[in-house]
Amino acid sequence: MPSPDAAAHPAGGSAPGVSAGRIDRRSLVERHRVEAAGIDPGSALSVGNGELCLTVDATGLQTFPEHYPVADPASTAPGTLLGTQSQWGWHSTPRPDSADLARAVRPYRTARGDVGYVDAPPMDGSDDSALDEGSRWLRANPHRLDLARIGLVLPAARGHRAPRAGELGRCHQVLDLWTGVIRSEFALGDRSLRVHTACHPGEDTVAFRIERTSGEPGSGVRIAFPYGSQSWSGAADWSSPGAHADDVERRPDGVLVRRRFDGAPDPLYRVRVRVSPQAAVARSGEHELVVTTDAEVLDVAVTFAEGAGADPAGSAADAVFAASREHWPRFWERGAALDLAGSTDPRAAELERRAVLSQYLTAIQCAGSLPPQETGLTCNSWRGRFHLEMHWWHAAHFPLWGRPELLLRSMGFYRRILPRARHTAAVQGYSGARWPKQVGPEGRESPSAIGPFLLWQQPHVIHLAELLRRAGAEPGEFAELVEQTAHFMADFAEPTAEGFSLGPPLVPAQESYADLRDRAHDPPFELAYWAWALGVAQTWRTRSGAAREPHWDEVRTGMRRPLVRDGRYAAIPVEPFTVRTDHPSMVYALGPVPAGDVADPEVVRATLHDVLADWDWESAWGWDFPALAMAAARLGEPDTAVDVLLLDTPKNRHLPNGHNRQHAALPLYLPGNGGLLAALALMAGGFDGDGGAASPGFPRDGAWTVRHEGFVRSP
Repeated sequence: MPSPDAAAHPAGGSAPGVSAGRIDRRSLVERHRVEAAGIDPGSALSVGNGELCLTVDATGLQTFPEHYPVADPASTAPGTLLGTQSQWGWHSTPRPDSADLARAVRPYRTARGDVGYVDAPPMDGSDDSALDEGSRWLRANPHRLDLARIGLVLPAARGHRAPRAGELGRCHQVLDLWTGVIRSEFALGDRSLRVHTACHPGEDTVAFRIERTSGEPGSGVRIAFPYGSQSWSGAADWSSPGAHADDVERRPDGVLVRRRFDGAPDPLYRVRVRVSPQAAVARSGEHELVVTTDAEVLDVAVTFAEGAGADPAGSAADAVFAASREHWPRFWERGAALDLAGSTDPRAAELERRAVLSQYLTAIQCAGSLPPQETGLTCNSWRGRFHLEMHWWHAAHFPLWGRPELLLRSMGFYRRILPRARHTAAVQGYSGARWPKQVGPEGRESPSAIGPFLLWQQPHVIHLAELLRRAGAEPGEFAELVEQTAHFMADFAEPTAEGFSLGPPLVPAQESYADLRDRAHDPPFELAYWAWALGVAQTWRTRSGAAREPHWDEVRTGMRRPLVRDGRYAAIPVEPFTVRTDHPSMVYALGPVPAGDVADPEVVRATLHDVLADWDWESAWGWDFPALAMAAARLGEPDTAVDVLLLDTPKNRHLPNGHNRQHAALPLYLPGNGGLLAALALMAGGFDGDGGAASPGFPRDGAWTVRHEGFVRSP
């Protein structure tokens, strides 16, 4: 992994009156290890490496998937939290003749004439079952695969059987954050078992050590393989056995499985199963294996690899556990740390817990070769497709917490789809590159009444590149992305008598105005973000020795000012001006966006307090609370920043496993975790223009003891 420039990392800091000193990282991390007793349907535990993740139940495997449901908005069969997912594991069902993206393109009137957008009729939330067949297929393909279901089995009269949840007795489970190993001890029927679970940090291998501490021998492990699912939340289809095939080849220490789909001659992926010497592996069904032993200890290591080929390089279980125990202390010792021990504010321990668990969760779920989906690699949402306007919320914290290499992994995606993004801009009549919203690995926009009309993912590429530069990454690696993004942004802004304007058509970050996309324009957040990002792009040009782009400056300095009504920013400058649902993004013109000329801080302050007075928090989302905290911190209101960051409302709660649940179809929401970390980096590590105050986003009322080290200063 590339190491950031040490000079980019401040040595550390503390609130006034607290002596600085190196934080005991191990003590900080270990006081927030996760412990569970029995089945908790919303709070399963995971191991992973950013590219592959395995989520397990109370047995340390995936024995009871039906007890960890994920609702489907179309009211079809639920998915499960207990996924085995990767960044590379995708599948597409055969494409129907009606699935033509060109048919979904609809012209919208703009100042320069008609511009085509990949449109779709309005939907009921995320339920797109009423759309035409072609639009549904385009939204559902490719979809992320559940690579395998790995659970315990018990002896039966004829072979083995799946246990019943009622057979699970006493249970104690611990996720040791310092080593990345889950230890599960439980009674299952007449047996007592101890299971250790880990993921290799550098290869796509998961390992299990199953120890029988009492009872009869004969328990084993079932590994089952599903077909791909077009369900919104389900990543596994168990009802289509004829649509896929498994070629199983024996090896001295296990088997190699080649997984073929839809009659293709070549495998979509391979699975290498390695077991301890006393164990046997046998086919127990058309798409399943069973691993058994009479020994007291059974080791199983499962390596996953994309495409065709020979045995994938993978480690045996011993090596997986050793690698995990070596990797995680290094992870925690490098980068930033935030220690709130000694604070008398009763909320401090919970805030510290969220910070520690969010670092772990985003490292295993959001630090892979693609931007993450909102539910990471635990379960599907939007069929596993990822949303580029959420990439900042998932991953901006990595460079701010001194771990830029974890963001660098997914930035390559933008380089890969740059030709497609440039093509999108060109066919719409613009220069540069226009980034899509809801996509799979191929970067194709999904038909929607919202996604293609969003703008705020455009500046993210510039913002993320700037954070990486601050953290010591080589800026030349992203110069073309910054350049092409800025060209589009400057060309998209239309000159008007009031200044350069954004839209219509447009859907703001506050998506409540989707039905008004043909006349909505100039939301405050987007206007301020546009101007700030163009300024950063201009600085990148001059720093490299290139001449300034005059049009970028013209647009940046000439952006239209957002509409002010009753001393507060309106969400859009047309009726109904502001509705009080979804994201209160008019506040974010200062907060997620650094200070600039577009947003008046006092108007932002009035808007913030108006939102806090009576916003519909049930309709907000997990990243809104960190975004509001950033605004309060930049406005010099640290008490407000902490209050809103820990606002007690359902979508701002973090489960025992650290996940930010939103509702039954989004039982975890990683933009909430990543947003929390980005806000804490700004509040503790400081930001440009903070006057040099220590921990400027934390109250100075004597109730907070804030020690930190390793943060990169926010813009």
